[in-house]
Amino acid sequence: MTAAVEFEPGLIVRGRAAQQPALALSDFKLVAFDMDSTLINIECVDEIAAAAGRKAEVAAITEAAMRGEITDFADSLRRRLALLRGVPVAALETVYTQQLRLNPGVELFVQACQAAGLKTLLVSGGFTFFSDRVRARLRLDFARANVLELADGHLTGELMPQPWGTVVDGAEKRRTLLEVAGLLGIAPGQTIAVGDGANDLPMMAAAGLSIAFHAKPAVREQALVAVNEGGLDRALTVFGRRPT
Repeated sequence: MTAAVEFEPGLIVRGRAAQQPALALSDFKLVAFDMDSTLINIECVDEIAAAAGRKAEVAAITEAAMRGEITDFADSLRRRLALLRGVPVAALETVYTQQLRLNPGVELFVQACQAAGLKTLLVSGGFTFFSDRVRARLRLDFARANVLELADGHLTGELMPQPWGTVVDGAEKRRTLLEVAGLLGIAPGQTIAVGDGANDLPMMAAAGLSIAFHAKPAVREQALVAVNEGGLDRALTVFGRRPT
């Protein structure tokens, strides 16, 4: 990995991101985003767990998975979901309405990408209950996330199988990025991947440009762009644009 350069305070760049002249957003055709702690301010599974009185236990597993200390994301998610069995759907609604917020700079960054002609993809190890709403709010083109199984208005602690599989883990994130790029006739080098946790690393490695946003140490160290302070719109500086 090329040595890191502090482009601005709290904005680290490497490799092609550090070259001059600046990259252009129009050099890229697709941008893929993680959701929890990237587009939004929370880890949804942790906040759902609060309704079951299990937040500390679930959050510890989430943190270990995001740091890469638990390498099997699918197993870690199943362990967390099992602790959520019986939580009412109303608790998820409360998380969405009272706790979930878009992270600073997200709307500006997404809008800049859209204005430059990029297609947008949300690919999350979280849940469609939230990702469908975030997708609609940001007017994203594509989304893939895990589907919670429900029975009588409560979580069963399981996921619903989908045509592509059951769990959106790191490997599935990478596969989804490449699948959508292929459908659009876009080379992997024309894609951007934005994330914060270890399960984002496979898609970030496959993309032409990787952006870490307030990320775990292992992710910051491997990304070509790391936004460690401020909003996601600070990444626009790399493309010769100043956040407004």
